[in-house]
Amino acid sequence: MFPVKGVSSIEDKLFPQKYTFQINRRLQVWDSPKIMGILNVTPDSFFERSRTNITSKDFAEQVENLISDGADIVDVGGYSSRPGADVVSVSEEINRVIPVIEWISKNYPDTIISIDTFRAKVAEKAIKSGAHIVNDISSGDLDQDMIPLIASLKTPYIAMHMRGNPSNMQQMTNYSDILGEILNYFSEKLDQFKKFGIKDVIIDPGFGFAKSIEQNYFLLKNLSQFRCLSSPILVGVSRKSMIYKTLGKNADEALNGTTVLNMFSLCQGANIIRVHDVKEAKETIKLFNTIYP
Repeated sequence: MFPVKGVSSIEDKLFPQKYTFQINRRLQVWDSPKIMGILNVTPDSFFERSRTNITSKDFAEQVENLISDGADIVDVGGYSSRPGADVVSVSEEINRVIPVIEWISKNYPDTIISIDTFRAKVAEKAIKSGAHIVNDISSGDLDQDMIPLIASLKTPYIAMHMRGNPSNMQQMTNYSDILGEILNYFSEKLDQFKKFGIKDVIIDPGFGFAKSIEQNYFLLKNLSQFRCLSSPILVGVSRKSMIYKTLGKNADEALNGTTVLNMFSLCQGANIIRVHDVKEAKETIKLFNTIYP
């Protein structure tokens, strides 16, 4: 079989793409895919086994498992973003996540910690307590103080695409050109960040956030198009309804589907995969790196 003229090979869509970040005053070079392990300090996140709190007996074990299984980043969140989740006050969110961040920072000082929040006050407290990255589902749209804060802290920032907020986002899936609109959204956001002096930005297409199942798969199929933005790409599809509803299963039965879509994401150029199941993600990346060393 001979290559078809004008059709690029899959290698052309992949690495080598190297990104450098200033994390905890150290220069980090990312030249291979990374794993973000999910730690939900909430009582209502959609996947029950990802939930924990600082007073639970298995808290330390859950953190230890994420790290020992190979998580490059531990993503700590105290506000569930699933549709219909309870509203959480700023003070409650802070009370949930700060003790966890401080504990991880003390016991695993070399671990990169991200704070999953769209609130500037929570982000500021988290960074000052030991977190290194802010992971914002709204790209600053839900809190006007977030972008100036990121600029002042000079911390890496994960900007996700979402319309509305978690309570109404699933009623906002009417796009005329979903890929073009989201690419344009990020292009404008990156220009905004640049004006504020924010350099270290990771983009997340926001699978499941203001997208139908069909739209999620269309974006995943065209994930490589986001590489034109010249920013690392984060993919978070772990155990989401786009997997288990398609398979006629539930979140507990969606690990195999998650692994399949994570591998596809890597083949499309994803730089970070955000997962509940770190061990399986680590194996996926090992096999990916074996195919594309």
